[in-house]
Amino acid sequence: MGMTLVEKILAKASGRSVVEPGENIWVNVDLLMTHDVCGPGTIGVFKREFGADAKVWDPEKIVLIPDHYIFTADARANRNVDILRDFAKEQSIKYFYDITDLSNFKANPDYKGVCHVALAQEGHTRPGEVLFGTDSHTCNAGAFGQFATGIGNTDAGFIMGTGKLLIKVPATMRFVLNGEMPPYLLAKDLILQIIGDISVSGATYRTMEFTGEAVERMTMEERMTLCNMVIEAGGKNGTIAPDETTFEYVRARTDKPFEAVYTDSDAKFYSEHHYDVSKLEPVVAQPHSPDNRATARECSNVKINRAYIGSCTGGKTEDFFHAAQVLKGHKVKVPTYIVPATQKVYEDLFKIKYQEQTLSEIFLEAGCIEPAAPSCAACLGGPKDTFGRMNEPEICVSTTNRNFPGRMGHKEAGIYLASPFTAAASAITGYVTDPREFL
Repeated sequence: MGMTLVEKILAKASGRSVVEPGENIWVNVDLLMTHDVCGPGTIGVFKREFGADAKVWDPEKIVLIPDHYIFTADARANRNVDILRDFAKEQSIKYFYDITDLSNFKANPDYKGVCHVALAQEGHTRPGEVLFGTDSHTCNAGAFGQFATGIGNTDAGFIMGTGKLLIKVPATMRFVLNGEMPPYLLAKDLILQIIGDISVSGATYRTMEFTGEAVERMTMEERMTLCNMVIEAGGKNGTIAPDETTFEYVRARTDKPFEAVYTDSDAKFYSEHHYDVSKLEPVVAQPHSPDNRATARECSNVKINRAYIGSCTGGKTEDFFHAAQVLKGHKVKVPTYIVPATQKVYEDLFKIKYQEQTLSEIFLEAGCIEPAAPSCAACLGGPKDTFGRMNEPEICVSTTNRNFPGRMGHKEAGIYLASPFTAAASAITGYVTDPREFL
């Protein structure tokens, strides 16, 4: 019997020739990522269990990324970054993307922004490898044909000291996406469609493998959107087989070697799900769950108070390009927040053009709020002074990934998860809007 892509990666990482779903195995870790929210706790576990003077297993295989609660006056949030900085110096951590001047993020050349997008842009996401991160959306990196998943501080502290982790091999659910992608659909619509079909617990502790001609035609950033939200279906990880699109992206960002692996033709799947993407339409996830799916047009009577375009899921360069396609030549009716995921994405807003205007010019001409400093910002709520945080029980259309009560701030706020197309169209009308009205 053959193996799936993920089973092959885990077999290699455990020094075995074959693994099967349900087996508990020790795996060797290629990379550990932690950020300002979970980093201090992880460091605390590491020092408690391995000793105050202990050294990490490999200072070149740990990435520390401040990104969540950065641009705030909150003293505790700022202290978290100080703890990362002290630890990076103590342990000679090679990849620490520091920020010291909060008043001007551009004055911090090492600062990147949102960890999941930064990991990809800095060449840390490579086919065939094992990546763990103290953030549930670490599964984003599965788009590169690797095993990437989120873990807690205790597991991360153990990896810091040993470079290993005991995990259970997940069974694989296969999602075959065929057909021609309509010009009004994006990967966000596809993953919201799938989560709506299988529910927020439909893939619990399983791999979601995406394949099919629609996936093969996707850019890396769209593939990242698909894999990013498998956790919203309960998935352990998501994955897409690497191809020339993957290799071109990775080789442009790192010269480190990697070994791509692929699912065998006789591999066994937990389940298979087939979609003809040409027959789908723009969807949203209504409050208060990512699986509370409805078509955008079914929600056309929902009045909104704001729109938010950002996060690891919806704050990449292509996400803003898609939003600009809709906003060009129109004015927004509600406050519209533009939050680039990374400093690189921020720079792209002022360089990349659509119909002879930069994306930033289109956004400002449409009446959007000036692009913010790159970070997670309001996606995880944060301190009260966080940019875009919902401090009132308002209704927001957002390109983020979760809409549970309190996720973006106020526990009575209502979040409609949507694609950049739909978020931009909704900003123009002031209601949840099908982007086909503007595309």
